[in-house]
Amino acid sequence: MGQILVGTCSWTDRALVGSGWYPPGRRDAEGRLRHYAERFGVVEVDASYYALPGERNSRLWAERTPDGFVFDVKAFSLLTGHPTRQAVMPEGWPAEHRDPAVLDRVWDRFTAGIEPLRAAGRLGSVLFQFPPWFRPGQRAKTFLRECAERTAGWPLAVEFRHPSWWEPGQADATGALLAGHGMAAVAVDMTQTLASSVPPVTPVTSPRLSVVRFHGRSTAWGTGSKEDRFRYAYGEEELAEWLPRVRRLAERTEQVHVLFNNCCGEAAVRAAEAMTRLLDRDPPAARLPRARSAPGAPPTPGPRPTPARSSSSSSSRRAAG
Repeated sequence: MGQILVGTCSWTDRALVGSGWYPPGRRDAEGRLRHYAERFGVVEVDASYYALPGERNSRLWAERTPDGFVFDVKAFSLLTGHPTRQAVMPEGWPAEHRDPAVLDRVWDRFTAGIEPLRAAGRLGSVLFQFPPWFRPGQRAKTFLRECAERTAGWPLAVEFRHPSWWEPGQADATGALLAGHGMAAVAVDMTQTLASSVPPVTPVTSPRLSVVRFHGRSTAWGTGSKEDRFRYAYGEEELAEWLPRVRRLAERTEQVHVLFNNCCGEAAVRAAEAMTRLLDRDPPAARLPRARSAPGAPPTPGPRPTPARSSSSSSSRRAAG
């Protein structure tokens, strides 16, 4: 049985900081991260999506967290083909992902920025979250191959935002594509009432890692403000729906990261705490049949002798913590 780590996708979100979840004396940058790391085992860094990560922050994060704590770092927006603000580009480089010279420099800067986490054994994964217009096809295959070549040896996770990747008739090919590059498929929980809704499939494409991201089930997804999109409080029944699926993933991978992205006030940390309680309460023996690996996935190692561990943590949305 693999290790299960539960966390959230922000530890410095302004609404969370202002919610009172952090106790007095633990509300500065160092205190917030230490408070999280004492309770949870994984955190997603999505500040690195908005601006290139710096070596100093990565070094501080590694120093302020215990052994076993890991960071899932979201790839910089330019590296996944998202629009990127010129203001965040270093040294006046143009924000143009189609420019090979710019792309080389950005990759170098991103690699250097997360190196302290890699060196300290704190890098859980690098998350490539692709935009809704990134669809199956030869161009996407080439893009993924180039990402794999530039990140050889990194733990990678890929989230697709266009539902066609996991539709019947395409899902097997998608799984085989990710497995061929050693990339972990990201499963998502979100509202299923929209044309853009990604189905909650849980393919296993890497023996090292599986990732599940909970975006909330707001129907304002893709249309409303950031607050409207992520304003959602999960109930225990909704979380319990995922227990068998998470357990099945843990049977086939070394680690499962369960991350809550409903970052509005303290909703994400409360959901992460609730999921941790449910996992601790749910006996591992009560599992469904083993999850099916995607076609082309490498052999999966046998069961690990240590019991699954559930822990929860969260990430940086805008600043060092």
